[in-house]
Amino acid sequence: MNVTSATDSTSKSSSSTSSTTSTSSTGVDYNTFLQLLIAEMKNQDPTNPMDTSQYMSQFAQLSSVEQAMQTNTKLDALLSSQSLSQADGLIGKTVSFTDSTGATFTGKVASISINSDGSIATLENGTKVAVGPGLTIS
Repeated sequence: MNVTSATDSTSKSSSSTSSTTSTSSTGVDYNTFLQLLIAEMKNQDPTNPMDTSQYMSQFAQLSSVEQAMQTNTKLDALLSSQSLSQADGLIGKTVSFTDSTGATFTGKVASISINSDGSIATLENGTKVAVGPGLTIS
């Protein structure tokens, strides 16, 4: 989308390319997109108007990005739910692991906590163990 600033006094023919498919948390939402679209329509050159198919294409891209973001949010919730279900099955089980120094530890799982880095099992003696490769469950 070519957008020229309404307050740009340097040149009316200069334009900048703006991408509306940002995936950051401060991305462009529908209202902002529509405001930009209206500003672009108001400030376009009447002797050389923009193609309306470009507007529709940009709106379709924005819509697909919005749907992908919603899908990712729902997938994250589903994965968290699955992690909680699996964690429940570990409580009371005996686990053994070898730490980075080569020492081997064994204990019963008292609780499980799930954070963004993964699941952490807390043993009855207070030792915290990352649930993952190298953990033996019996």
